[in-house]
Amino acid sequence: MLDDVTKKRINTLRQILVGKLPDPKAQVEQITNGLIYKFMNDMDEQSVSMGGKSTYFSGKFQKYSWKNLLDTKTSGVEKIKLYSEAIEQMYTNENLPELFREIFKNSFLPFKDPSTLNMFLKEINEFHYSNSEKLGDAFEYLLSFMGSQGDAGQFRTPRHIIDFIVEIVNPQKNETILDPACGTAGFLISSYKHILNQNTKKNLGDVLTASDRKKIGDNLNGYDISPDMVKMSLVNMYLHKFTNPKINEYDTLSSEDRWNEYYDVILANPPFFSPKGGITPHNRFGVKSNKAEVLFIDYINEHLKPNGRAGIIVPEGVIFQTGTAYKQLRKRLIQTSLIGVISLPAGVFQPYSGVKTSILILDKKLNKELNKIPFYKVENDGFDLSTNRRKIEINDLPNIIKLFRNIEKNKNKNNFIDKSKILKSNHISLALNQYLDATEVSSSYEIVKLKNVCKFQGGNQPPKDNFIYEKKDGYIRFLQIRDFDEPDKFITYIPKTNKNKLCDENDILIGRYGASVGVICTGLKGAYNVALIKCITDKNKLSNKFLYYYLKSKIIQDKIISFSSRAAQAGVNPKHLDEFDLPLPPLDIQNEIAEELDGYQKIIDGCHQILNNYKPNFNIKINWQKKKLKDFATLKYGLGESALEKGDYRFVRITDINEKGLLKETEKKYININNENKKYILHKEDVLVARTGATYGKCLYFESEEPSVYAGYLIRLNFDKNILLPKFFWIFSQSENFLHQKKRLVVGGGQPQFNANTLGEVIVPIPSLDEQKEIINKTLDEQKIIYSNFDLINKFKQKQIEKMDLILSN
Repeated sequence: MLDDVTKKRINTLRQILVGKLPDPKAQVEQITNGLIYKFMNDMDEQSVSMGGKSTYFSGKFQKYSWKNLLDTKTSGVEKIKLYSEAIEQMYTNENLPELFREIFKNSFLPFKDPSTLNMFLKEINEFHYSNSEKLGDAFEYLLSFMGSQGDAGQFRTPRHIIDFIVEIVNPQKNETILDPACGTAGFLISSYKHILNQNTKKNLGDVLTASDRKKIGDNLNGYDISPDMVKMSLVNMYLHKFTNPKINEYDTLSSEDRWNEYYDVILANPPFFSPKGGITPHNRFGVKSNKAEVLFIDYINEHLKPNGRAGIIVPEGVIFQTGTAYKQLRKRLIQTSLIGVISLPAGVFQPYSGVKTSILILDKKLNKELNKIPFYKVENDGFDLSTNRRKIEINDLPNIIKLFRNIEKNKNKNNFIDKSKILKSNHISLALNQYLDATEVSSSYEIVKLKNVCKFQGGNQPPKDNFIYEKKDGYIRFLQIRDFDEPDKFITYIPKTNKNKLCDENDILIGRYGASVGVICTGLKGAYNVALIKCITDKNKLSNKFLYYYLKSKIIQDKIISFSSRAAQAGVNPKHLDEFDLPLPPLDIQNEIAEELDGYQKIIDGCHQILNNYKPNFNIKINWQKKKLKDFATLKYGLGESALEKGDYRFVRITDINEKGLLKETEKKYININNENKKYILHKEDVLVARTGATYGKCLYFESEEPSVYAGYLIRLNFDKNILLPKFFWIFSQSENFLHQKKRLVVGGGQPQFNANTLGEVIVPIPSLDEQKEIINKTLDEQKIIYSNFDLINKFKQKQIEKMDLILSN
């Protein structure tokens, strides 16, 4: 297990490098080089202390020894030269084993700052090569920062998911094991640890002989198409005491060199990405396709030995896509190897991706004995589904492992579907809900009063002098309506007493008052205040998830708001909710409905994630001029008047800037102006900047033909178009560079805001006009794709509305 000291050192190394290398992957590579460099020195010193000689830093490489690097007489410039030369030349060092030469292949130092290197080397010096597993754990922690390799469709697989799959597949000490898309060798390391645990009496792995350990090392194999990933895998295996790891740079889908190699166990999270035009595979695949996910799964199935087993993480398209190749693949799996489908929550890969995935479990021997395929759904994997992935107590994984251990005993349960039924279906789908008896969905449901299946409990309001803002013994988190939107921003604690009204993470909370009336939230734990209502369901009759979507439906939301508007104080009481009519399907149908709505919500959340993380960045070239905005543009405040419902000119306000940085076409306001105020009339291609409030710094590119005037909390920019095109600045205003400057230049003690003077200090890169046009065109093409997510969000929100309307009108 990783200790706090080592973890802190890894974090410190990343902090030292981040100013020069913002890319986590580049940080990992440099730390890797530094660690291996230092460990070679440690091994040389150990050899000398035992009467031997230095091996790695000898001959012409002696000058690169760690001692020389850390010598106080060596200047900073000399250290840069020495270290840079060393890692570039180390690949040619004939005294290094092939593994080390591969690690240093194509390495270089990407910065030339002596102070950064000096801090970096001093921190690396605190690591020492030993026989403990501490270094292996440290390196795995370091690799966790690499996160997404999005261009290849790869995402770092969480350690607990890897271990879960390994536990189910259960590799043995005498079995050959392969990961054909190994990344950083996570599945191989987990398999090794699993085998150690299986062969332990007192100390880890003490039942294994030296011959067993060598055999295990020979049995672990990995392929990856990326040389960078191969390097990371080699280091990870080496630090887990594999002196000659079998990791090969290999194109699993296009090369035939290793086609005739077969394995007892294959474990993988293959890339989900297929390049434009698809993959160009060779012709030995059983399924003809140019989709990476199809080919990888077919490859794995083809390369299992007759009694082989596999665990594969797959994108959701593999489960239900109707294309010929997908159907053919699913048919082959059912007929030859598939023994289980496990649906994972969409948030498993957070914060790198909201992609929905499943796990396919293959076993060629057991498949012949089973007439049914079990389907399992993971609701909770031991972590919440936020981007922070905080640990929670609820965890379905251990129980699913037990169910697979007793698969024969459980085969008559509802989640086991006959192979013949799946194979006879139109699309041979691996989605469980395709095969459940859903005849009751279209029938009328029993209508009950909510009070018969759910109780509603209001919260408490302790005195404000009880509030504290740091957790300590005897205190509990205090939940308020503001925690619904930003649960980690304003955390408050109150004394833990018997008077507290408590809720758990699975409980539903409802907002009672004001603008928050009817707002629904789950996932919070603590004591809740008087402005919230907790729902306490009869779990034998009502599913929490079904109730959640019922309460969020438009029909019920309108009803809650109508009740609150009739109250003396604008709010809703628990007694109002008691009398709501609830169509009550059987529990299994409730869960099926909630699952469908969850699926829509995951798509909506995924779209939001894309939109929230998108910024139209471009590389700023060294030869571009950089000028302050005030040097080539005039900045002018708008008209400080009140808006009207009717008038001669549209009045453009901060709230009229939409999420795309363009003008909203709804909720229009107007204004009348005299001749003196005609200077505030907008023209096509004007750029407006919001100068106050939550949206300060947000830019509007004005391209409307409607006569318009802009308001006082906006600043209009008029550019010298021989220097900068307005649309280029509008794109630049959405980039990280501008956003960083915006935060630095903000003024005001209350609401954040710009004034024209501070905005004029923004430094803008100035490409040539042709380059500006090229960047504009590329960005607009990119935004067409990104902003299509708004349409998807609206489409799937409408699906949710239609589904619940259907249920409520049943």
